[in-house]
Amino acid sequence: MFNLGELNSSNNLLLDYLKKQSPETLATVAQSVTPEAQQIINQNIQNLLGILPPPHFNVSITTDRENLAGLIGSAMMTGYFIRQMETRMQLDHSLSSVSSPE
Repeated sequence: MFNLGELNSSNNLLLDYLKKQSPETLATVAQSVTPEAQQIINQNIQNLLGILPPPHFNVSITTDRENLAGLIGSAMMTGYFIRQMETRMQLDHSLSSVSSPE
């Protein structure tokens, strides 16, 4: 999935934590994301990278480790935010169905 061993984790608690996780744990977390959240995150990353439509353009992106780490961090924060909003939406739906039974 990710080769976290190559990144410098000085003063980065999240990166240290991720490095300690097994590949199986990371894969399980990645698979638990809903298709809707995957689509939002995918679109967000494409917007951050400035992806042009593939049928018309052949885009190649080059970056360094620090900028890639920033991009991954941004994607992780977006994923966390989306998951929290999904949880909130489910809670709102549950509460509205309890308060106004059909």
